[in-house]
Amino acid sequence: MTTVLLFSLVSCLLAIHQANLITCCDLAKVLHQEDLDGFEGYSVSDWLCLAFVESNFNISKVYENTDGSFDYGIFQINSHYWCNDNRSHSENICRMECQELMSPNLLSTINCAKKIVSGAGGMNNWVNWKLHCSGRPLSY
Repeated sequence: MTTVLLFSLVSCLLAIHQANLITCCDLAKVLHQEDLDGFEGYSVSDWLCLAFVESNFNISKVYENTDGSFDYGIFQINSHYWCNDNRSHSENICRMECQELMSPNLLSTINCAKKIVSGAGGMNNWVNWKLHCSGRPLSY
C-alpha cells in the first residue's frame, strides 16, 4: 500500500513539474506568431536560446538574486526593473505583476521582453544570452 501511495505521489509531482515546461517547437510557434522573428534584429533562434539558457523552457521558474530581486518566467525577467512582485523594490517598467510572467499564456511575457529588447543593450540585458548565445551559430 505504501509503495502504491509513493508511486502516485511521485507521478503527480512529475506531472506538475512537466506542466510548467513548454517544448522548443511550441515556443518557436508562439514567438513566430507574435512577430519576434527579426524583432529589433533578433531571430526566433535568439529568443529560443534565451529561453533555454535562462529557464530551460520552464514557464514558472523563479530565481532569487543576491540583491534581493527575483527573476520570473521563461525569460527570467527581473523584478527590480520590469515587474512588481510585492517583495522587492521595483521600477515596474512593464507595468505588470511578476506573477503574469509565469502564465502559460505568454503574451504578457513576450510584450515585456519586447520592451526590454527595444531599450539600450537589447538582448545583452540578459547576461546568460550574452555569454551563451550572442555571436554563436544558432540555426540548430
